Amino acid sequence: MTSYEGAASPARGGTEPGPAIDRGRTLPAGDGRRLRVLLLDGQDLVHWGFKTLLAAEHWVERFVAAHSADEAIELARRHAPHVAVVDLAAATGSVGELYARLRSASPGTRMLLMSSGDRISTRAARAAGASGFVSKRRGAREIAGAARMVGLGMTLFEPDNGATRSILTQREREVLELVAAGSTNREIARRLFLSHHTVKDHTSALYRKMGARNRAEAILRAQRLGLLDNL
Repeated sequence: MTSYEGAASPARGGTEPGPAIDRGRTLPAGDGRRLRVLLLDGQDLVHWGFKTLLAAEHWVERFVAAHSADEAIELARRHAPHVAVVDLAAATGSVGELYARLRSASPGTRMLLMSSGDRISTRAARAAGASGFVSKRRGAREIAGAARMVGLGMTLFEPDNGATRSILTQREREVLELVAAGSTNREIARRLFLSHHTVKDHTSALYRKMGARNRAEAILRAQRLGLLDNL
């Protein structure tokens, strides 16, 4: 676990995250509130990057970082952060369950999700309790700006643009939905009028695209990404 308490410093020039995150929101002029920020990410390099960046930000009262969900809950209980920045890859299990644990430990904490890979749908993120989602590809400074805005009570979601569902073909999505419903490959073949071999090809393809080793992992990842919203 990493903890950093920022020292007050003069406001720095520059702008908040660009309109690609949220075109309709801007920070209140002259808002001088200082925030406590919690980061949940499994990579030491990410911890170091955020610590280095936030150390010089006038709006940061304290920065703490965790590698695991359990560490994050303990830090939330101890420091009552205004915002928790959560990497989807580090949120083992259900994001909704993690949010419930965070809120139990620190009722005032809001959650900003981030990911370096596949995005989660806005609908799924909201259902899990998140107040925003941002891609890691935007860089630490822009994510930090998004964290500030969420910590101040704003809600930030990038447009979905069909990105999540375009990961899989229509047939692969149909197979995935039947897999999630508990159907065997033979049952899927009968339902979709396909050969057993073709179903195996489709399941192998969707596992590969989703980075899953088996059915359980594929279903869990699909839930996180909002691919099973209609079930």
